Amino acid sequence: MHPMLNIAIRAARAAGNIIIRHIDNIQDLPVNVKGRNDFVTEVDRQAEAVIIESIRKAYPNHAIMAEESGTHGNHDYQWIIDPLDGTTNFLHGFPQFAVSIALQHKGVLTQAVVYDPLRQELFTTSRGHGAYLNDRRMRVSRQKNLEGALLGTGFPFREQQRFEYYLETFRALSPLAAGIRRAGSAALDLAYVACGRLDGFWEFGLEQWDIAAGALLIEESGGIISSINGNNYLTSGDIITGNPSVYSEIKKLIESVPIK
Repeated sequence: MHPMLNIAIRAARAAGNIIIRHIDNIQDLPVNVKGRNDFVTEVDRQAEAVIIESIRKAYPNHAIMAEESGTHGNHDYQWIIDPLDGTTNFLHGFPQFAVSIALQHKGVLTQAVVYDPLRQELFTTSRGHGAYLNDRRMRVSRQKNLEGALLGTGFPFREQQRFEYYLETFRALSPLAAGIRRAGSAALDLAYVACGRLDGFWEFGLEQWDIAAGALLIEESGGIISSINGNNYLTSGDIITGNPSVYSEIKKLIESVPIK
């Protein structure tokens, strides 16, 4: 195992332990509102702190981009951290949330971990070495077309002005797909595409820490991920992904929807 991936795994497990310790006292947690439908708890902050501490011990000079504390440092290596992806789910006891940690070197994603502490499912990858779920090699699904596919998505809750456009893309895809799931944790949704539980996924307005780890998992599992508008998917936050066949059909249909 790559030593940097090993550090990411240790950090993700430590953060997961903090999350699980608080699962039975969710109602007592103070909650702050960062924006419309965007919440942060002390668990988010504690989990992020332990991740950063783990990374700093091993790589004190590396740069960090973290959801709660922002960007620190300037280095060819940058860690991209979401300590608790699916905070709203966590606050409601809805069992779909995860820790997401990625590392990029000179702008190229090289290591990734998505950890579901409830199910103890660890999704990992190093660029060029395949992707794994608890030490078992992952591959995207073999679904051949959109008809019969199971898709994941997320509502653009931070950008209500884009909701009508999103609904049009939903209308274009839903008649063909076998089902569409909105579970509330993009990091886990992307990991599920990588391991074949979902055949495809699309969402608008994501942040880099939502996408980075899952994107590398998908690429290393044989899938494709891109931006809807042709820009860099990490910075645009508007993504389409899936196995190669389903991805192509999702992309074609979404591109046929007039942008509003």
